[in-house]
Formats: sequence, C-alpha cells, structure tokens
Amino acid sequence: MNNTRSFFLALAGLLTAVPSMAFDAEDLRNPKVIEAFVDGVVKPLMAEGHSPSGSFALMKDGNLIFAKGYGWQNVEERIPVDPYKSLFRPGSISKLFTWVSVMQLVEQGELDLDADLNTYLENFQIEDSFPGQPITLRHCLTHTPGFEDGALGYLIIEDQSGVIPLADAMAKYQPKRVNPPGTIGAYSNYCTALSGLIVANVSGLSFEDYVYRNIFQRLGMRSSSFSEPLPEGLDQNMTVAYKYEAGKYVSRPFELVANFLPAGGLSATMTDMLKFGGALLNGGEFNGGRILQPETLEDMKRIHFTYDDRVKGIGLGFLQYPYGDTDTFGHDGGTTAFFSHFGVTPSENLVIAFSFSGPGGGKTYATLTRAIYEEFLGKEPHHDEPPADFAGRAAKYAGTYITWRRSFTKLESLLGLLGQLEVAPNADDELMIGESRYVEIEKNLFRNIENGDLVAFQEDDQGSIVGFVQDGWPIQSMYKAGTLANRNLTFILLGISAVVLLAVVLRGFYQRDKFKAMQPADRGATRAAFWAAAGHLFAWVFGAITIISVGDQLMSRIPTMLTIWLIFPIVATLLSLYLLYQTVNVWRGALLTGVFARVRYSIVAVAALFMAWFYYFWNILGFNYY
Repeated sequence: MNNTRSFFLALAGLLTAVPSMAFDAEDLRNPKVIEAFVDGVVKPLMAEGHSPSGSFALMKDGNLIFAKGYGWQNVEERIPVDPYKSLFRPGSISKLFTWVSVMQLVEQGELDLDADLNTYLENFQIEDSFPGQPITLRHCLTHTPGFEDGALGYLIIEDQSGVIPLADAMAKYQPKRVNPPGTIGAYSNYCTALSGLIVANVSGLSFEDYVYRNIFQRLGMRSSSFSEPLPEGLDQNMTVAYKYEAGKYVSRPFELVANFLPAGGLSATMTDMLKFGGALLNGGEFNGGRILQPETLEDMKRIHFTYDDRVKGIGLGFLQYPYGDTDTFGHDGGTTAFFSHFGVTPSENLVIAFSFSGPGGGKTYATLTRAIYEEFLGKEPHHDEPPADFAGRAAKYAGTYITWRRSFTKLESLLGLLGQLEVAPNADDELMIGESRYVEIEKNLFRNIENGDLVAFQEDDQGSIVGFVQDGWPIQSMYKAGTLANRNLTFILLGISAVVLLAVVLRGFYQRDKFKAMQPADRGATRAAFWAAAGHLFAWVFGAITIISVGDQLMSRIPTMLTIWLIFPIVATLLSLYLLYQTVNVWRGALLTGVFARVRYSIVAVAALFMAWFYYFWNILGFNYY
C-alpha cells in the first residue's frame, strides 16, 4: 500500500518546484503564506504530471489554519475538490487507525503485545518457520515480523467478486517467513491486516465497525470510512481516480482494499485527518473525544526498533520522520491512484495532511512532503569534509543492495532484480548511493551532501558490510546482494545469452539448405539447439508483450495472458534440458564438424541453461502466485 518505488529514491531530492523564499514556523499560522507556498509547489507539478486532484489541510495550535482543494473531484461533471467534503484514499495511513485500535485493546487488557499471534487467530495459524520465535503484535507494529512482501493479483483489486472475508484472505495470502521476528525491518501489509483481523476477533465487531465506533465517532470524523464500497452519503463525495491517456483523463474504478482492509482501506477527507492528528497531539483526546490514554500514546511515539541509535527508527506503528529539524511522526500512503502524507509535529503543535492523485500524484506528494517541513521548520546546514583516510576503507561499502521489503518465493520477486541500488566510492572520497553523494561523518554513518539525509550501514561480526538503512526508514532497510542476485552481472549474462540464442535462430533460418544436408545425428543436435534458442526468445518476447499489455492489472488480478506466458519458460527449460542431453551426445559421438563446432554448440547449451536458471532463481519457472 506504499509507493512501490523505494522510499530512498522518492526522497532523494525532489525540490525542483519549491519557491525560493524564506519561511519560519511562525508563518505556519498565516493562511495566505501557506496557500502561496503550497500553490507554488503543487500547481506546476500537477499540471506537469497530469494530476487531476489534490487536497491539503494544516492545523496548528488546535486551529485549522488552511484547507484547500486542487483540481477536480469529478472531471466529467466538473465538480471541484472540496477539502471538507471530498474523500481521498490515503492508503497506508490507514495503518495508524489499526495500530490505535490494537493499543485500545491493549489498554483494556484484551491484547498482549508480546503474545504469540496464534493466540488470537481462530480459523488458521501462522506457520512455525522459526521454532521458539513466534510473531507478536509488537513485531507487527514495528514491521519486524520477518514476512516476505507480496501484492501480485490481490492487494488492491477493482472487481467486487474478488473480495473475500478478511479471515479467509489472511489464511489464503499468508506469506513465507524469511527472517526471525524482531531482526529485520521490512514493511508488511500482511501483518497490519492480520492485526486488524485480531482486533475484529477480540472485539466481536468487524474491523470497519470497530474503527467507526471507537475512533471516527469519538473524534467526529463524519467523512471517513473503511467500508468498501462507501456508504450512501459518502460515496457521492469520493474523488474519482483517473488515468491520463491520449490527452484526456480516463476514470478508474474505486479501488478495493477489502482483502487487506486494515492495511490501506481508508477513505477520508484531509480535514477529518486533522481531527485524528489533533488527538495524537493532545494526549489521545480531541474536542472531548478520547481514543487513547496519554501514557499509551507516549509509548507509541517513542522508538521501538532501529538499526542504529544515530538514526531515527519506528515507534509502535508511527514512522519517525527525518524531515527538517523536527520531531515529526506519522505515516505516508500510496495506492495505485492516490499518494498521501500525514504528519504530526508535537514541538510545533502542528498537523499536516494531504493527498494527490493521478500519474503526477507521486512526485507532487514527495516534493511537497520534504519542502513544507524543511522550508518552514528548517534543517541545519552541514558542510562535511571527507575523512582523509576514507579511501582505505571505501571499498567495503561498495556493492549492489536490495530492499528486504520484497517477495522471495513468488513471481514478483523479479522486482528485487529491477529495484536494486548501486553503492560505490567516487574520486572525491565520497560514497555514491544511487545518484546521491554521501560523506562519512562517523563509523558506518554517512550524510547526504545536498539534503543532509543520514544513512547508517550495518556490519556483521567479521566487520563486513551487510546492509544499510536511511534515517527514519527502518521499514525499507537494504541488504547487500550476493553474486547470484547482482543486477549488473545478471544483465550482462542475460545480454550475452540473448545474443548467442538469437544468432542460433538466425543461423537456422539462413542455413536451411546446409541443415538438410547434415547427417541425421548432427541434424538432431542442431534441431535441439534451434528449438531451445527459439523457445527462450519467444518466452522473452511474449513476456515483454504481456507486461506491456496487462502490467497495469497485475496488482488487482492475474490476467489469463500472464498465466499463458508462464507456460513458455517451462517449455524453454525443458528444451534446454534436452539440449544438455544432446550436448553430451555431441561430445561422446564426436558429432558436428570438429572441436570448434562442438565448443560453439556447448556455448549455446550454457546460454540456454543460464536462461533456465534465471527463470528458476527469480521464481518465473512455474505458476508462483496466489
């Protein structure tokens, strides 16, 4: 339910549209200043990225300072966005309501944060993959349960017929446990949804009814709902999601997150979100409605998991933001159509909530998030010089890194290949992390030269670097890829293999007459090479066509075209195994015309077998989806 691209990349410096002006915290009380600033950031980006709608709201010192809608709630009917009425889908910000619900039941003695989750599950159990190390609610709230991630075909759907009861969804889509609980931070929609199911099981209410009675009603959030579809009265105020195709906006169906509802199913106005933020600022109470006791809220805000005490970690569900010199906490959210931020800054008595939609919504949200905190609340400038001896140890940080938040056993594990990040020292004794420059300021701690962001590397008992985490984002920690998973090496070998196999197919077409004149044994071997090469090339071409044709549907369902495509890697792998058999025969029987021809034949076999290994390693071989 978060943006699928790494937060690291999303936060790496999107300040191109920020007005060049000087602000301070006092300006946050001036609605005209806020409006001028927000307009200056979002209007150009919305136009550039074809973002049809947005909503922004800010509260300070308990007062609503500024709320404004941008664009259209409904483009066809020309209904403008109203920040008091227009509902947006804040995605993973929904999780905060799940965590508050859990902590309400902890206050009542109905839940224990450190009990085995299986204690609260009725119709299924979490697999005991690490005996003696059960997953607990505390692990869920800190996103350290050790689950792999997943989304393909079920996380956000558009067809009501695909909705199943929450308990059934949690049983059906249970991911594999890939790490012991409490050790690795990896964002988990599943564990959040599972926590919502536990709230339902213990309270005797559906999750959406529980939140409505115990949070929305108490805070007067009358334009908020977890119901899907939306109840009558709210549905007419839902902001329509749009794609932008052929120069016009094309409406999309209402996104259904019902199968993982507690992880991202909220619909709400941004002004309603301020009421929730007001309670988080005021010891759990807002306008006479209490949702938590002050001591519970304080416990939720303090850091409960971090890799390194020098960087911010995560509380009990609350992200601790690195923006500016602030104590801001909250959450971000992204669906396939909406991109949202919700931040609470106790030191400034400040709440900010906003959401933008459409193709440009992601960039608009990311730019505004960093800009508004750093422009109004400041960020101390740093002028770090690289240590004189850094060159002697720079090499240990170099490598390719992959996020722990990924699938390890399903088809979508391929995203782990596409989303890798390169780290390498440069000639100026700096560390390049992606496209950004970092300077070492302490052992294993680096600061971004341009925006001051911190990155902390982790090392094992032997002193080898094994991963890193960005300040405030332990839920997106990275680990150093092994040789087999290295993107650069993989792409080089794929390219070489593709050239070899393409040459085999082209040679087969252009030398048909020579093929007919071969001896039967040579002809059989040559035929095996041709069909293995053709099988792999067809699998890749058909795969590319499939992704182009149905790629935008993959989160909501498994298209038939994808299932058909997955047949061809299997066929190509079987042809490759037959080619291996023929390669043995070629050498045993001294087939073809000399040693060079047999070596060339073996190279073709190696290329085909590498392709087959690639399918296997990245879970393309077989029908690896739910």
